[in-house]
Amino acid sequence: MKTEKEKMLDGEIYFANDKVLIAERLRAKKLLHRLNVTEYVMNGNARNIIRELMPHAHKRLYIEPPFHCDYGYNIHSGENVYFNVNCVVLDTMKIEIGNNVFFGPGVHIYTATHPLDAIDRRTVEFSKPVSIGDDCWVGGNTVICPGVKIGNGCTIGAGSVVTKDIPDHSLAVGNPAKVIRMLNE
Repeated sequence: MKTEKEKMLDGEIYFANDKVLIAERLRAKKLLHRLNVTEYVMNGNARNIIRELMPHAHKRLYIEPPFHCDYGYNIHSGENVYFNVNCVVLDTMKIEIGNNVFFGPGVHIYTATHPLDAIDRRTVEFSKPVSIGDDCWVGGNTVICPGVKIGNGCTIGAGSVVTKDIPDHSLAVGNPAKVIRMLNE
């Protein structure tokens, strides 16, 4: 029988208030408090906190606090990734971020989602992975929804809500985000 964490990571319906998941979120919140409040400046201590919080992130990951995430360990990032202030990453499932990706202020990435049935929604949720390719720029206050894949070399305009996959080398804007032109490869 699978644990609630195994169900979460496999994209199955799971009980988010499982004691193991609560403990792991609390651990992340304590590390985030240290990052966002105690060690606000990116120094050696802040880098150690990020490594502990996000063991699958490249060492060349830069976070401008405050930053928020659920677990941290589901964030997999390449080299030279930058999160500006007030980014929120709901990482109940794997989030893959390529190399040379820049997130503007207030970007939200969601893997967590909920059943449409109101009764089920009271107690359970499920997740869908998110993937962002190399050399992307995600404008401020963009929301990336569960299950979305953003290709390489994309620019997502500020304030966009990305609900569907975006092909390589695209400029996408709006709510919902739509590709308005292809960029030079």
